[in-house]
Amino acid sequence: MPIFSRLIDTWLQEKILKAIGGAPIRIVLEPGDSIAVPDVAPVATVIIRDRRTLAELCIDPEVGFGDAYADGRIQMEGDLVKFLEAVYESWPNAPAARSWYARLTSKGMDLWQANTLSGSRRNIHRHYDLGNNFYKLWLDAQMLYTCAYFPTPGTTLEEAQTAKMDHVCRKLRLQRGETVVEAGCGWGALSLHMAREYGVSVKAYNISREQILFARERAREEGLTGQVEFIEDDYRNISGKFDVFMSVGMLEHVRADRYPEFGEIIHRSIGDTGRGLLHFIGRSQEASFSRWIRKRIFPGANAPALRRALEIFEPRNYAVLDIENLRLHYAKTLEHWLDRFETSQPQVAAMCGSEFVRAWRLYLAGSIAGFRTGSLQLFQVVFAGSKCHPLWWTRAPLYDDAKPDIEKMQWTHAMS
Repeated sequence: MPIFSRLIDTWLQEKILKAIGGAPIRIVLEPGDSIAVPDVAPVATVIIRDRRTLAELCIDPEVGFGDAYADGRIQMEGDLVKFLEAVYESWPNAPAARSWYARLTSKGMDLWQANTLSGSRRNIHRHYDLGNNFYKLWLDAQMLYTCAYFPTPGTTLEEAQTAKMDHVCRKLRLQRGETVVEAGCGWGALSLHMAREYGVSVKAYNISREQILFARERAREEGLTGQVEFIEDDYRNISGKFDVFMSVGMLEHVRADRYPEFGEIIHRSIGDTGRGLLHFIGRSQEASFSRWIRKRIFPGANAPALRRALEIFEPRNYAVLDIENLRLHYAKTLEHWLDRFETSQPQVAAMCGSEFVRAWRLYLAGSIAGFRTGSLQLFQVVFAGSKCHPLWWTRAPLYDDAKPDIEKMQWTHAMS
């Protein structure tokens, strides 16, 4: 290789390391030139197949890496999650995170993927309507695609998802005969759980046709169609009066400039006497959501800073009663999902292709790294209207009520 070409390659590799904040990784450009941060043991090696990919990484490390990994133009040696953790930890100080190019393309995505009534349907279709058979391969049996709650380290994913549903229901002190509206219901597991276990009536809204049809079939099978109504419509069209507003994993689809409208919908639904819970992926401080994830996996996604999300409640004088951060629970949930996804890799590849497999592996691994390092948080916020009766005097009932189930889980694992 000519000396000039080698100098250019080295310069580009150094530029990439600097752009991502000097993460402890090694970059190898085939057939063998490599570079790493001096005096630091690399956690992983990134093998780049061609100079085009090298150039793309220099221009836009985030999207360039994601696209090249999915396309097979980049290979990894080492643990993918640990590699991404190292990058995420260096990213807040990385020039690439603050570049004009990143800001410009992020603004462009905001406009192109805006969650208008029609835009939301388009965005949701691209992610959730990939086919129930795909999600059945790696989610739990009830098809919950949100953070689980692990009362003990040995809790299985199935047990943890049921524990999550009970956790949010206990936080709201659901009472038999009450009415609940759920904004964004996924495949319907929580709505059915609330009706079956707590005796409430539920109206659940969702614009994913695949999910709604699945949820309605489950309601028929369980004989709960008289208690649960699954409505294929946007949350902005919620109508009626309810005792409780429930939203688990839906706020991520609402842009921050729509929060006043979202707050108005909540108030329209439960007035000043009701109560509710928002469960959502957020951040400790304002930052744009991953552009690669918005491009390839999750269009229109948003993860707000907690203070920004709380703006939903202030105009309506809603009291925030409880805030819990389940960040590490989501990391553990994703670890289960990634393990199951990898086990199902042959089936996923047969259904969707090897590029899809690599893209979703990166998405799941990157999400684990995000929650482990704290660049992503998982908030549960309980709130109530100004005329709502207090839900509890202390938080003890939230955990006391769960003790028999937790002890049963521990005993089951001890015997297995």
